[in-house]
Amino acid sequence: MASEPHLNVLGDILFERSADGVLIMDAQGEIRRINPAAVAMLGISAAKARGQKPSVLFRYNANLMNAFQREGEQVLEVHLPRRRTALAIAAPLADGSRIVMLQDVTEQRRIDAGREELINRMAHDLRNPLMAMGGYAELIESMGDLTVQQQHFVTRLRQTTSKLYDVAAELVDLVWIEAGLPIQHRPVRLQEPIMRAISSLTPVAQERQIGIAFSVQDPLPKVMGDPERLYMVVVQLLENALLYNEPESSIAIHAWSDGADVYCSVADKGIGISDHEIHLVFDRLYRSSDTRVQAVPGGGIGLTLAKKIVYRHGGDIWVASNLGDGSTFTFVLPAVSST
Repeated sequence: MASEPHLNVLGDILFERSADGVLIMDAQGEIRRINPAAVAMLGISAAKARGQKPSVLFRYNANLMNAFQREGEQVLEVHLPRRRTALAIAAPLADGSRIVMLQDVTEQRRIDAGREELINRMAHDLRNPLMAMGGYAELIESMGDLTVQQQHFVTRLRQTTSKLYDVAAELVDLVWIEAGLPIQHRPVRLQEPIMRAISSLTPVAQERQIGIAFSVQDPLPKVMGDPERLYMVVVQLLENALLYNEPESSIAIHAWSDGADVYCSVADKGIGISDHEIHLVFDRLYRSSDTRVQAVPGGGIGLTLAKKIVYRHGGDIWVASNLGDGSTFTFVLPAVSST
């Protein structure tokens, strides 16, 4: 009990000096506290804000008003003065009050837009010549009968150009992550990117007649991270499982927590990985020499990208596999403490 005053003082210091805006609405529905960062973000005075109802104070900012008025936890995009943007992260407190944190994501959005432009431009610059090479390969085949060796070379040319075409965007993403450029860090329910990945790859699963079973611990703690990047991790693992699994089989995705960390595994019953190759699967551009793997288009970037993203989130990723018996890829991320 003797430490409580010190904790209160520390809390006040963090509240006042936080770079994120923080507003607290009391149980009567009035703004009780607002920190300097929120004052600067919203362009209002602290004296004017205290004692006001959000429905009055923010009547021209619907999303910010909703952050206070909607029940439970909320994450909403809010427009700020001077063409800036913030994420409003709202949650109820034990005493009936409600806290809303404002994270200015304007620069992050600009960086993301620049990243998308870079990816599109580089993918365009890479893919156009590759498409031309594929076209020339088709043109050669249309010119007349080829020898067995010539046909082999043309086929390899088409396979290689197709592989490079698919890997272009992933390669740019990998360079972006490895360069240490910013990613979002906010509370994420891991089941959301998992379900999104399952939904996006369901057509592939249906085409190959592969069932996807998903189980999740309830409740599952949140993790701190970038939802889009975490979605990319699950997509890479699930896509791998679909491509290298046997048709008319199944894949199991499981998410659980031990309290300190959150785990996600993707298990298939496919080709599997030999003992002498298993330590190489996350290496850039590495692809197994197994003829069954070589028969599947791919560039050897996906697992490297997944590993880099997981590491950027302070986590780890590994694989357990036996050749011919399938593989289980698992990644772990630190859980957000609920205390």
